[in-house]
Amino acid sequence: MDEGPLTPEEIGQLRRFFEVEKIKKKKMLYSQLMDGRDPEAFVLLYTEDAECDWRLWGKHPGHDAIRKMSVYTLGKPQFNWLHMTANHWVELTGDKTATRRCYLHDICMEPKPNVSPTVRYGVYEEDWVKIGEDWKIKTHRIFFLWPTRDEAAADTF
Repeated sequence: MDEGPLTPEEIGQLRRFFEVEKIKKKKMLYSQLMDGRDPEAFVLLYTEDAECDWRLWGKHPGHDAIRKMSVYTLGKPQFNWLHMTANHWVELTGDKTATRRCYLHDICMEPKPNVSPTVRYGVYEEDWVKIGEDWKIKTHRIFFLWPTRDEAAADTF
């Protein structure tokens, strides 16, 4: 391995890598805030004019609508559900824009010995924008794959 100074190309690759990691870290915070039931911090992950399409829970444009839906869906005991995400893929599409996807494995923590704890599987798909030094979700879509497959998912995946 060459231990010489980094080339300008390598420095650019490192900068892009750090931006991708910032987005991944924010998405992991998303699950923590959702499952920890913190709607005020949760809504700040989004731009003021964000568009959310949460399928079963409808479309929610902007902070007020996202906050209202978050209070409704998050008004349950902390960590009653766990939104586990995996296979994070981020593509920087510009200096201040990115697209990302990850898998969702949603489980319910209520003890039901005769029922699987798995609630659903899905795919999150989002467009992100960088505002200042902070990345925020601009558009957020979820496609459910199991137990019922969304028509939109069938067309997309």
